[in-house]
Amino acid sequence: MAASRSHQHIVAENRRARHDYHIEESLEAGIALTGSEIKSVRAGRVNLRGSYAKVMGEEVVLYDMHISPYEQSGTYFNHEPMRPRKLLLHRREIKRLLGLVRQKGLTLVPLRVYIKGRYAKVELGVARGKKLYDKREDIAKREAQRDIERAVKARM
Repeated sequence: MAASRSHQHIVAENRRARHDYHIEESLEAGIALTGSEIKSVRAGRVNLRGSYAKVMGEEVVLYDMHISPYEQSGTYFNHEPMRPRKLLLHRREIKRLLGLVRQKGLTLVPLRVYIKGRYAKVELGVARGKKLYDKREDIAKREAQRDIERAVKARM
């Protein structure tokens, strides 16, 4: 039997997170979903804007991730779009995250949701909030890089 490929299909990305936070590190976690939720995720009907994760005792919970209701299932079988969702991590990973989050100013932010094999996964970023001057500095660097690229292109 051939080894399974671990290709991933990105469903949703939180671009705002990289703008608002310094990502210290990232890790992969599974998401506990219901049947109608996984079908909506596979259809790409996910929004990560404003979502965050918290360590609650022995588990990590993802809040404010919007998964649109699945049209083909009836109202009885459908899910609540904004319900808190449990993230699937090893106990040692949860303990390490708890230690990191207890540090001053660190939060857990979902960076992207993707399908890996048969499963929905979320890439969690351990992030530190950016100050306004950090954001301005990033914008200035980006504009300077664009100017350099324009100048090089004009020289060609």
